[in-house]
Amino acid sequence: MAQFTLIKPVLKVCSLVLLVFGLLMTVPLLMAVIYHTGNAAAFSSAVALTVGLAAGGWLLSRSHRINMLNPRQMFLITTSSWLLISFTGALPFLFIPEFCSVTDAVFESVSGLTTTGSTAFTGLDTMAHDILVWRSMLQWVGGLGVIGMAVAILPFLKVGGMRLFQTESSDWSDKAMPRSRTMVTMIIYVYILLTFLCTLAYIFTGMDSFHAVNHAMTTISTGGYSTSDSSFAQFSDLGSHWVAISFMILGALPFAIYVHFLVKHHWQVFNDQQIRGFFLTIFLMSLVITLHLMSEQGIDLLHAMTYATFNLVSVITTTGYASGDYSQWGPLAVAAFFFAMFIGGCSGSTSGGIKIFRFQLLFMMMRESIIRAVHPRAMIRRYYNGRRVDDTIVLSAVTFIFIMLLSLVLITLLLAFSGLDFVTSLTGAATALTNVGPGLGDIIGPAGNFATLPESSKWILSLGMLLGRLEFMTILLIFTPTYWKG
Repeated sequence: MAQFTLIKPVLKVCSLVLLVFGLLMTVPLLMAVIYHTGNAAAFSSAVALTVGLAAGGWLLSRSHRINMLNPRQMFLITTSSWLLISFTGALPFLFIPEFCSVTDAVFESVSGLTTTGSTAFTGLDTMAHDILVWRSMLQWVGGLGVIGMAVAILPFLKVGGMRLFQTESSDWSDKAMPRSRTMVTMIIYVYILLTFLCTLAYIFTGMDSFHAVNHAMTTISTGGYSTSDSSFAQFSDLGSHWVAISFMILGALPFAIYVHFLVKHHWQVFNDQQIRGFFLTIFLMSLVITLHLMSEQGIDLLHAMTYATFNLVSVITTTGYASGDYSQWGPLAVAAFFFAMFIGGCSGSTSGGIKIFRFQLLFMMMRESIIRAVHPRAMIRRYYNGRRVDDTIVLSAVTFIFIMLLSLVLITLLLAFSGLDFVTSLTGAATALTNVGPGLGDIIGPAGNFATLPESSKWILSLGMLLGRLEFMTILLIFTPTYWKG
């Protein structure tokens, strides 16, 4: 009876999520009908099955009234909803005759929804518009879901140090600021507005409306799906690259700062310790790679700065666009891009990765350890953005990083066991767990894709993408006996 009480509200919420998701599929369905792409039947079947599942779940749980969700239910809802939309998101690909395998369909859907951007599809330049739009929509929906999860769920569940950004207690949550539900609603409006502005900016640089809309959705979500096998290299105009840089950064900032601006009409970007660290990281790494390209590759200042900044911002924000094969820029660049995979953007954004604030907490602990080595009895108080940081927050951040590194080792070994070489295994595991997109090497590097990987490798990577996107503990906890014992 207790387990039934746990699962019934989960079923009801997941049914609502599936209903909305199924209705979104009608957008590419209409495109398939209007443009006669031949995929209308596939999208119709996907809509019918997804909405049917939602209706079935609603009927089974309709008698239950949801008043307050406890942490156990929130964990299960988060994991279940992401798994459900990952599999239903694959249905349009799967129902198109002779289009792709089940493995590729699920891989593409998971990669899209987790805003990873790794692709198992080839021939994107000639692919039907409805399929390309659905891929972009997967990332756009996934990015919005990530923000909602980061703002409304993860902080209250004390996942990986995210309690620092708990809405009800943060510096942005004084009496003038909205509560969690209103916060999420306002974030949706901001997300739509930024997508619209990004679309206009792309059109202004010369993109046609189709490419502009698709890339706006995958830029704001820091997802990285493109409409060409060559990714962003298909656009020669440097203006489009700088538009992408600007909006990738905007997507990687905490969306709560936009709400703060709307409510209090005060822009506090550079008052935030995390955001300052984020911009400093981008500036220093871009400067190093720019100078490296000028000295070693003989590239002029403007192009070197554009190439370096675009690709580094893409990797740091875990977007995954590529404007060229940066693995050919020399050992320094390869090393820089590998470590950039782990950085990530800010908390409460669409970015993956470790996140800037966790690195800052670790530096704080390192400084404290040095001081204590010299002054063992020193009383040191930790503050982050003017708020006290207790031991539980630091411990959860350290635990998060430990679990990520442990997962990196295990997934690397599993990929190697499936037959991949070491570079592909290591960077494939890294890019999946951090939701970046491209790895390194000849196979999955910025000039390649994941199409030729063994099916077992794609399932392993799909699991890794979900683990990284849901901050590890959200999934791992539901497999523990303690969780089910309550």
